[in-house]
Amino acid sequence: MRTVIQRVKEANVRVGEEVVGNIPDGILVFLGVGKDDNEYDVEYLVDKVLGLRIFEDENRRMNLSVHDIKGEILVVSQFTLYGDCRRGRRPSFEKAASSDDAEKLYNSFVKRIKESGLRVQAGKFGALMDIQLVNHGPVTILLESNKLF
Repeated sequence: MRTVIQRVKEANVRVGEEVVGNIPDGILVFLGVGKDDNEYDVEYLVDKVLGLRIFEDENRRMNLSVHDIKGEILVVSQFTLYGDCRRGRRPSFEKAASSDDAEKLYNSFVKRIKESGLRVQAGKFGALMDIQLVNHGPVTILLESNKLF
C-alpha cells in the first residue's frame, strides 16, 4: 500500500456536485492499494498515519500527531499511486490491485482509522472525484507498507 499524506488546514472531496467528505485541520490521505497487499499492510499504515508527528507543538517543532491535535482525517482512494512511468509515457498500472481487492482493503483502512475515535471522512471508491485542499506548511509525506521509501 502507498499513501501520500498532506497536512491540511481544510480539504474536501466532491463526486459530481455532492460534497462526500469535508474536514478542517487534519490530514488528507491518498491511498493506493497494490496487488500483493493484505490486512498486514492496512494495519501497518493505519498505525503509521495515526502516529505521524507532523503537527507543530508550542515550540514550532513537528512533535504532535493528528490524534494529539484532535484533528480530522479525509481518506481518498487513488490507484494512480501505482502508476509506473519508467517506460514510455503512458503509466502502467499492472502493480495496482484489482478493483474488488482494492475496495476491500480501502474500506478496511477507513474502518480502522475510524476506530481511532477521530472524525474521519472518505471519498467514494472508484468514482471520479474532485479534491480541494489547503496544504499547511506545506507538509507532504509518502509512506509505503513494504518500506521502499
